[in-house]
Amino acid sequence: MNKLILVLYCLLLAPLGLRGQEYTLLIKGGHLIDPKNNISRPMDIGVHEGRIKKVAENIDPSLARQVVDAKGMYVTPGLIDIHGHVFAGTRPDHYLSDGFVAVMPDGFTFRVGVTTIVDCGGAGWSIFNTFKENIIYNSRTRVLSFLNIVGAGMRGGKWEQDTSDMDPNLAAAVALKNRNDIVGFKVAHFQGRDWKVVENAVKAGEIAKMPVIVDFGGATPPLPLDELLLKKLRPGDIFTHTYTLLPGDIRETIVDEEKGRVKPFVWEARKRGIVFDVGYGGASFNYTQAIPALKEGFYPTTISTDLHTGSMNGSMKDMLAVMSKFHQMGMKLEDVIKASTWTPAVVIQRESLGHLSEGAIADIAVFSMRKGSFGFYDKTGYKVLAKEKLECELTVKGGSIVFDLNGIAEPIYPR
Repeated sequence: MNKLILVLYCLLLAPLGLRGQEYTLLIKGGHLIDPKNNISRPMDIGVHEGRIKKVAENIDPSLARQVVDAKGMYVTPGLIDIHGHVFAGTRPDHYLSDGFVAVMPDGFTFRVGVTTIVDCGGAGWSIFNTFKENIIYNSRTRVLSFLNIVGAGMRGGKWEQDTSDMDPNLAAAVALKNRNDIVGFKVAHFQGRDWKVVENAVKAGEIAKMPVIVDFGGATPPLPLDELLLKKLRPGDIFTHTYTLLPGDIRETIVDEEKGRVKPFVWEARKRGIVFDVGYGGASFNYTQAIPALKEGFYPTTISTDLHTGSMNGSMKDMLAVMSKFHQMGMKLEDVIKASTWTPAVVIQRESLGHLSEGAIADIAVFSMRKGSFGFYDKTGYKVLAKEKLECELTVKGGSIVFDLNGIAEPIYPR
């Protein structure tokens, strides 16, 4: 008799108790933008056990433990910032490599919808373990790394000019050993009049089968940009700080300043498969380069911040500010989202990220488009006015809400 009662309970009563557990989280009523899957329309997203379980036009909210009302908002994959500096530390004279200028990621990522950030060259092969132990292991943000070709990393000054510390074999060995954390190699700040640093980084990339990202310039007169883009880099390699004009004759621009046109070899490089990254930074974005380039349709492949204390407190601000600027300059919102989610995922060979397919990791961002009067400016003080900008309402990392600006989740803290 007792066994019969138990069977009846399992068949009849238990399913009623499970109705609220089909989804741990439901994001309902938002305008979903998922570039990988060519979706830009109202859709609901049901999440369970850290994964996206269902994407549909109308999911019953009674099936979810926690519901987010995203009506009037945009729902996107979690943003991927492939150029940030999060190797924060306390060592003097260490710049962006365990020094004071980099920032701890969690304080500056989730609040703008970023769930994955790539530290861009802070760590080299000889200091990567410190970065891994201090930052990667202690961050809720997914932190990856472009390994600096300089063993000492982005320490600044003489350390970044030491060609004897640019060993492609050692760099590749560390990258292969840490392939879950390292996505490629970084070249930056080299002032020499030769190509050794780029060639060593590319060699490391060939050994490890990973891309190279290049912060080009520093030599006087500058090395030719067309040679870098057409002869030295490979398809899939990344040219960052695309829209910059640096003072002095130390870096060639992509836009001919006299003609106001994108140089022909830059278009050719794009056809070759070179990735053009924003890398906004503290001094690496000029409207006088970006506006004419975008008018011609030369949009960035990937949007990124070059996050550090100088850029975030200067004209850059954060990922959403940079995205809003490119939207204001004429990029469709769907293209802005694609350049901040799916495309960077492909570039860094992490195709499990950057999309909202059923079964995918549940990294999700919810944005509102704030209306008003806003001033966007660059490092020179060049200012443009905008009537709208993106604002993060909520961020989900691995199925859990990690940021909720206005408490739009119900309940806010599930029990």
